[in-house]
Amino acid sequence: MRELKITPIKNGTVIDHIGAGLALDILRIVGVDSLDRDSTVSVALHVRSRRLGWKDIVKVENMELSQTKASAVALISPTATISIIRDYKVAEKRALSLPDVVKGVLKCPNPNCITNRGEPVESEFQVVERRPLALKCLYCERYVEDFLPHLAPK
Repeated sequence: MRELKITPIKNGTVIDHIGAGLALDILRIVGVDSLDRDSTVSVALHVRSRRLGWKDIVKVENMELSQTKASAVALISPTATISIIRDYKVAEKRALSLPDVVKGVLKCPNPNCITNRGEPVESEFQVVERRPLALKCLYCERYVEDFLPHLAPK
């Protein structure tokens, strides 16, 4: 059996242990459409994993994930790990964990929420259930279970 090799990146971010089939949502969060044209983006879908069974992997050159984007990734795939690569070496590696309060990651689905009215207020959602994931806006108390359409990371 032939094995596909993905070339190493000099500097950037590797998001590993993404739940199978979720890499394209992760790419949307990362904002690959705004990257420099010289930045390589590698995506591996449905890769065998001892820990998860199957997983996806995303490698993005010349970009380090902000805390807001890392929180958004944790919403979609709490099993993910992030490795920051500097000069071809892993400079730091961390497992993601979903915080109790998620700030600035989602847009509240309530059009009357203060966070949607042009006020300088960042959205904040309390995690009220982890499985299945359910969030509640701390301002208008609207519950969100289907949060993918509301992702708005900076």
